[in-house]
Amino acid sequence: MKMCVQRVITPNGVLENTSLIIENGVIVAIELAGSEPVQAGTLIPGYFDTQVNGGGGVLFNQQPDAASLDKLARAHLCFGTTSMLPTLITDGEPAMARAADAIAEVIAEDHPTIVGVHFEGPFLNVAKKGVHEAGFIRHPKDSELAILSRQDLGRVLVTVAPDNVDVGFIRELVAAGVVVALGHSNATYEQAMAALQAGASGFTHLYNAMSALQSREPGMVGAALNHSDAYCGLIVDHHHVHPQSAALAIKTKTAQRTMLVTDAMAHVGTDLTELAFFNTVIERHGDKLVTPEGTLAGSCLDMHTALLNCHRDLGFTLPEVSTMASHTPACFMGKEEHLGSIAVGQTANLILLDDALNIETIWLRGNAVANGEITL
Repeated sequence: MKMCVQRVITPNGVLENTSLIIENGVIVAIELAGSEPVQAGTLIPGYFDTQVNGGGGVLFNQQPDAASLDKLARAHLCFGTTSMLPTLITDGEPAMARAADAIAEVIAEDHPTIVGVHFEGPFLNVAKKGVHEAGFIRHPKDSELAILSRQDLGRVLVTVAPDNVDVGFIRELVAAGVVVALGHSNATYEQAMAALQAGASGFTHLYNAMSALQSREPGMVGAALNHSDAYCGLIVDHHHVHPQSAALAIKTKTAQRTMLVTDAMAHVGTDLTELAFFNTVIERHGDKLVTPEGTLAGSCLDMHTALLNCHRDLGFTLPEVSTMASHTPACFMGKEEHLGSIAVGQTANLILLDDALNIETIWLRGNAVANGEITL
């Protein structure tokens, strides 16, 4: 297949009037279109979301099975997310095991958008639990380490609080090929830095549910901003983080270490307004999700809106925000060889934006997608 586009965002810059040659779902050549007619608009890589609790009416915790995962994935594909990590919020060990089995099933079937799993907890700090259920927060056991270390789950991301696990546990996870992020924690700067030295490589939803940057106590936020190699997830829905705090983080970390995440709940892609969640209810008020007490409870954000918020409201260039939505999360998860950018050898997961930056067409493995259609 040959695709000729007016503008293409690549790791080597923005190319004009460019042709992509796609074979078997992979980009095999990028060249000048010459005199051939081109499609108007801008071609960017498909989005990669590392924190997806739900979508399409499905919450992963409540429906940990392959069919529900596919429904969740379809909902986010409509907004350009062509790679994702379904995310299990803090839960009991049986739920972790069921979630792992469901992920293993879709990975074995080579699901086109699900590339692994994110266990957000349960090894967190109750003081920074957010909406996570306090009764499930605990110290890790060997049987839980075995679940997290399974080799049939694709890429595995685990969020831990460095003040609730020791550095030895982090080393064990990293040795098993698990990507470790720090979050939901009251850790000191020193504890966070020790966790990074032990192999943790990122921070889950920067600023939220973590010890703040203060004049005499840098906290986890200080560690995240000061450690040049650490990746930081950022929820840019203008509710979780003040726009200027988000902008400061991006300027400090750069687009190469800041990744956009949605922290999406079941509401995305639906008109759902209320969702039972453990011992509470999550209510939707406009584009904000909260418990009856007013605690933020994930989001109804999609990745395309996150990208637009960074571009239009925070002033970052389209190449920068595209990098944060695609290439940087792929690098964080060790998938950059085949995912996250438009280059020879990359999977042809692509989004064509019109001049108003609306999504015009989405391609998944080189095939145009309609209404979240996924062909396995």
